[in-house]
Amino acid sequence: MLTSDTSRGSVVPAEKDSGKSFSQLREEFTRFVMGYKFGIDEIMTKINILREEFNHVHEYNPIEYVGSRLKSPESILAKALRKGCPITMDDIRDQILDIAGIRVTCSFLSDTYKIRDMIAAQHDITVLLERDYIANPKPNGYKSLHLIVSVPVYMSDRVVQVTVEIQIRTIAMDFWASLEHKIFYKYRGSVPAAMVEELAQAAAAANALDKQMEKLHVGITQIKRAGAPEQRALPAGDLSQLVIPQALLDALQSYRR
Repeated sequence: MLTSDTSRGSVVPAEKDSGKSFSQLREEFTRFVMGYKFGIDEIMTKINILREEFNHVHEYNPIEYVGSRLKSPESILAKALRKGCPITMDDIRDQILDIAGIRVTCSFLSDTYKIRDMIAAQHDITVLLERDYIANPKPNGYKSLHLIVSVPVYMSDRVVQVTVEIQIRTIAMDFWASLEHKIFYKYRGSVPAAMVEELAQAAAAANALDKQMEKLHVGITQIKRAGAPEQRALPAGDLSQLVIPQALLDALQSYRR
C-alpha cells in the first residue's frame, strides 16, 4: 500500500495493516534509501582505490571516469508499479535491483572485463547477476557489462546487505548510450524509424572504433613487452642530431645565447 504525507507531498511504501505511524514508516524508508546511498559509497571507495593504485603503480589507468546515481523515492515507486511489484520495502528490495547504480567508463574493450574481475575478486562483494551486453548487444545496439552485486553496509546497529548495479563500458559505448537516451527522452520513446536506423549504424561505428582502438592497445603493449628501445630525449644543446633546416638551427642557437 502507499502511505501519503499530504503536508509534504511524499509517498512512503508500507506494509498493509502494519499499525505503524507515518513517522515510523518515514524513518524506516529513510533508512532504506540511505542504505543504498551508503552501498554506493562503499563501491565508489573500492573503485577509487583501484584508480589511485593504477595512477601511481601501473603503466596506465584503465578507468577513465566513474559516476553514480541513486533513484529518487518517486522513481523507485514508479518502477515498482511498472513491474507490478507490491509496494512494500521487502518486495522493492527483492525486485528492484538498480536503486543504487555506478557507471565505470574504461579506455579499451579488454579493460571492461579486467575491472569486472577486480571488483568481483573483492572478498566482501558478491556478484548476484551478470549481463554481458558487450558480447550480446541489445537489439538497438546498446553495449555494456552489467553487474548486480551485494555489499555489506555497516550501520550503527546493524549490517545491511545492499544491492548495487555496476555498469562497465568503454568511452565509445558510453557516448552512444548517452546520446541514445537523450534522443529517446526527447521523443518520449516514439523515435522515427529512420533515426532508429541511424542509431543502429552509429552503434556499429562505435563498435568498430572500440575494436580498432583495442587493436592499437594490444600492439603497443606487445612492443613494450618485447623490450623495444625507448625514445631518448635529446640534450637541450644537441640540436645537430635533428633533421632541421640549418637556418632554423642557427635561429634556435642564437635564441639560446
